Amino acid sequence: MATFFGEVLSVYSRAVDEEEEDFDENEEDQQIRRELEEKREVHLHWSPEVSESLSSGNKLQCSDFILAVGHNAASFLSGYVLAPANWDALGRASVWNERCRAVAGQTSEDSACVFYRHKDNPSVLICQVTCHIAEDQLFQWTQKVFDCLQHRELRVTVLSDCSVADYKTEDYLCGSSAPFLRSLHTGAFSDQPVCRSLEQPNILSGLSAAVLNHCQVHRIAAVVYQCYSDVIGLDSVTMETYKPALTNLGRSIQLDTSPNTAILHKFVRTTEVQSNLYI
Repeated sequence: MATFFGEVLSVYSRAVDEEEEDFDENEEDQQIRRELEEKREVHLHWSPEVSESLSSGNKLQCSDFILAVGHNAASFLSGYVLAPANWDALGRASVWNERCRAVAGQTSEDSACVFYRHKDNPSVLICQVTCHIAEDQLFQWTQKVFDCLQHRELRVTVLSDCSVADYKTEDYLCGSSAPFLRSLHTGAFSDQPVCRSLEQPNILSGLSAAVLNHCQVHRIAAVVYQCYSDVIGLDSVTMETYKPALTNLGRSIQLDTSPNTAILHKFVRTTEVQSNLYI
């Protein structure tokens, strides 16, 4: 280490003794860690037909992959895309973490990500994710899902929920215009996004960021449309904000621009106030 006067001193930069031995896990600790890692593994459960094809070394032929992350994004696809068309449930992904308690062999709305395939156009896939995927599971989820898809001429569209409280801007009135869309895309994405790009210093996080990063690395055309909303929970206005995001996919999917009101009421639930100072 050099002082201000140029003198070189032999000083250790570590705050511990050089001869201190690293802590060794005992056998019981190692077993617990292995069991926890196995429990947090992401599992894909495909239909028998798809499982047989994947086991033979084939990949799912996919031209458009639409991923909805969050309850409003997933409900938008349910009401505006899945309801008016014929779709087959293709499989699901199950995860276990602190906020998502999936049980092996069981199907749960809160513990599984569901995949659908269009009956008339099998190259169009949809995935709805309403459960929490932990940080240490994001890479694993993305890697396993995209390993099942062919990448040639693949186009990925991600719809993602986000609170307007997380949106950073100098215009303090911007929040009054919520909900609104912002986009980010990979270098391989050649189409024109339907909304403004996400301004700095705002960033993507969670599964949306993991998918966009994977697509950037593997040169896959992908775009993320993040919806900033000021409403907690499911909201029909927030759901409708996603409509322009799928206009470029008109030839691939059938978008019901005016879904039945009863269908929307099926997905929109009143958020209960857990605690209130004035009650």
